[in-house]
Amino acid sequence: MLENMQIPEITGETLRRILNHSSDEIFVIDGNQQIIFVNSVCERHYGLKPEDVVGKYNIELFEKGYWKPSIIPQVFKEKKPVTIRQTTYIGAELLTTAVPILNDDNEIELVVTTSQELQTFKSIKKEREVVNPEITHNATPITNCSKMKDILKVCEKIAKVDSTILIQGESGTGKGVLAQYIHDISIRKNKTFLKINCAALPGDLLESELFGYAEGAFTGASKYGKKGLLEIADQGTLFLDEIGEMPLSLQAKLLQVIQEKQFIPIGKNEIKKVDVRIIAATNRDLIQMVRNNQFREDLFYRLNIIDLKLPPLRERKEDIIPLTYNFLYKFNKKYEMNKIISQDCLDVFNSYSWPGNIRQLENVMERLVVTSDSIIQINDLPELITNNIQPQSQYTLPSNLDDALEHVKETLVVQSYKKYKSSRKVAKDLGISQTRAVKMINQYCGELVEKG
Repeated sequence: MLENMQIPEITGETLRRILNHSSDEIFVIDGNQQIIFVNSVCERHYGLKPEDVVGKYNIELFEKGYWKPSIIPQVFKEKKPVTIRQTTYIGAELLTTAVPILNDDNEIELVVTTSQELQTFKSIKKEREVVNPEITHNATPITNCSKMKDILKVCEKIAKVDSTILIQGESGTGKGVLAQYIHDISIRKNKTFLKINCAALPGDLLESELFGYAEGAFTGASKYGKKGLLEIADQGTLFLDEIGEMPLSLQAKLLQVIQEKQFIPIGKNEIKKVDVRIIAATNRDLIQMVRNNQFREDLFYRLNIIDLKLPPLRERKEDIIPLTYNFLYKFNKKYEMNKIISQDCLDVFNSYSWPGNIRQLENVMERLVVTSDSIIQINDLPELITNNIQPQSQYTLPSNLDDALEHVKETLVVQSYKKYKSSRKVAKDLGISQTRAVKMINQYCGELVEKG
């Protein structure tokens, strides 16, 4: 009887669904090293959706720093299976195996690569640290956002010169990270990078920290005197965060440093010459402060030679998922855990406005790694997020959390489909895969599809 049973045929779509449910990344390239398939796990490892990867050449993504080292050159050279350890730019540590499939002429026709996250292999943690000490996380800020990529291109240009830089953006957008990145790729990268928060210190203490002082210069001063940060950062970079909070009296002295590359420490008569690059940052409107006589106009124009404006996280939705996974890997490693995050949580993250920007996302992820069970679920999220996940509308959310989230999903999908009438554009708009978009459109927009 079993012999007469008909085995159902597995269609391409069914096979794709099976591979997308694999816990490991599956990556296939052809003999020209062009990517012809990758499953959905790639988003967890690189912050990229499959449709953003398929069709590209392996070397393109490698040269952009999405992973290192590359396994493909060794496979094509040896024409046999290869296993190495890799690190991705969002912090995933992978055990990767590439298997070549040869044709009748002994030439590589396909390479099938599978990658497992090394956090699941705690028994080899110490070995990993010894065997691959050269693998470090890329210092490049994590982004798939075109606006941010344009900013990083500008950073690559200005890193070669010493012009003063002003970075503007809301709190938590990563101004300090960008300042560090500029220093790290500059000609001063082997010199000191120092940061001081101008809002964290009262004016007199901020002055002594920046310029230093002579022994006994004021009550409470060290009897040995003290070098200022400007002198310590000589040949390097000084990052002045929250520059808008600097007192007007101190702004005049800073202007002198920028213009003349010299200053006089408190209580001394000698002039100190310094070669230091100044990068300043603020979340305040300095132009309005100049109009209100709260910030020196001449200092503003000296700082504003190169102006970089960081967009808030709500305007770079495509970065929410890669940043989420970056922080997940970071805190899993820090606390020696192996938490994973559910797709429902990622959907909520994409729907939330993140008023505290990247810093808020990082803090939320640390909390979730510490307090959740093995899988981070919606009921683990703080109320601040779950109570504010729906855009303002005339609808009232159901009181049940699961029903409320389902309502949010339906609302977002219907609104997007009405606007774009395309599963590809809906996928891009909502930050999900096209396969998932098609499924949700069929689920929530049946009548609209029929009418269309």
